[in-house]
Amino acid sequence: MSYTPLYIDPGTGSMLFSVFIGVVATFFFLLRAAVLKLQLLFSGRKALRQREADRKKFVIYNEGRQYYNIFLPVLQAFERRQVTVDYLTGDPDDPLTKDNPFRFVRPEYIGSGNTAFARLNLLTADVVLATTPGLDVYQWKRSKNVGHYAHIRHGTGDATLYRLFGLDYFDSVLLTGDYQMEDIRTLEKERGIAEKELVTVGCTYLDVLAERMKGMSVPEKHEYTVLLSPSWGPNGILSRYGEKLLDPLVGSGIHVIIRPHPQSKKSELPLLERLEGKYREASNVEWNYDKDNLACLMRSDIMISDFSSIIFDYMFLCDKPVVYVNADMDTRMCDAGDLDKRLWQFTTLEKCGIELKSGDFPRIGELLRGASDSQELAANRAWAKSQAWMHQGEAGERVAEFMISKEASSKEGA
Repeated sequence: MSYTPLYIDPGTGSMLFSVFIGVVATFFFLLRAAVLKLQLLFSGRKALRQREADRKKFVIYNEGRQYYNIFLPVLQAFERRQVTVDYLTGDPDDPLTKDNPFRFVRPEYIGSGNTAFARLNLLTADVVLATTPGLDVYQWKRSKNVGHYAHIRHGTGDATLYRLFGLDYFDSVLLTGDYQMEDIRTLEKERGIAEKELVTVGCTYLDVLAERMKGMSVPEKHEYTVLLSPSWGPNGILSRYGEKLLDPLVGSGIHVIIRPHPQSKKSELPLLERLEGKYREASNVEWNYDKDNLACLMRSDIMISDFSSIIFDYMFLCDKPVVYVNADMDTRMCDAGDLDKRLWQFTTLEKCGIELKSGDFPRIGELLRGASDSQELAANRAWAKSQAWMHQGEAGERVAEFMISKEASSKEGA
């Protein structure tokens, strides 16, 4: 039996060859796509494993060394618990970058400004604590790999004096007093945003200063001294009044410590240079730019200020009389501008302080020497202190407990 070879005409052969090439090509590209998917899958898992390895449980971000005392009690609380916390700082001169006394605190300088924010925006952590406002509003954006963002107040005054939307996108705000809750809740309702967790923990930095004051003393006999401690900007008393206030104050012969706000050195340097130059020869004038204000607070007998929160630090720590000038400000660029009410700190100053109107400047020496610390003023200071500085001496522990509880709850919900 013979077989006749299969004959394929040239046209059919060409077609079959094209089909074969097509099948091979399709198989090749399908195989290539599968390999790419596998590579992506394994590299993704590797990236995920790396991300988890880099994950930090607790992060504290400190934008400047002026806020070091705010975080110190919290760091001490973590140290006592032997719980590791990563301390990221935007200040190369932060005390912890020079000398770290802690075993469980890992300090790291991450640059300042946009350099720091670039690092923070890619952070992987369970809980992040900061004093810096404006999360998800300005350069600082929420990282999708951070479980919880907490803001800690760095003053006992109203929590609504940040720039607009300063606290809106935090998960929680840690307050110094219960009174700060009401205005935050009002803004949340007005703006239709989610309610934050509001927890009153006390004031960490006042706890630090109060402890330090126990080892300090001021001579009983000393020159009567007034501390002029303004805020900065167009509403501050140095910017608003300048020589109109300083001429009669310096001319009174009273010893004057002028301690400008730290931001004035950056934003109002020409003003400071002009005023310092004018009163350089005055023997009763002292300009103070120390990083630490505690010595000035203790050396003075009375304070003159405006809406600066330091006026409350002075009342609460030193229990001395205060004089305020035009305790009001333009709040239109602040969260407080959206509130239909006067701020707590303004109404409280009226109860605790002595108002000094611009028409009283010519006789300021007489007014200061005659300023009496009445029982009513002292009682009102005590009341304000109980409202704005709660849980005295406990703030560091309370903040650490809160952060640890947030990390634990995130694990339960995972």
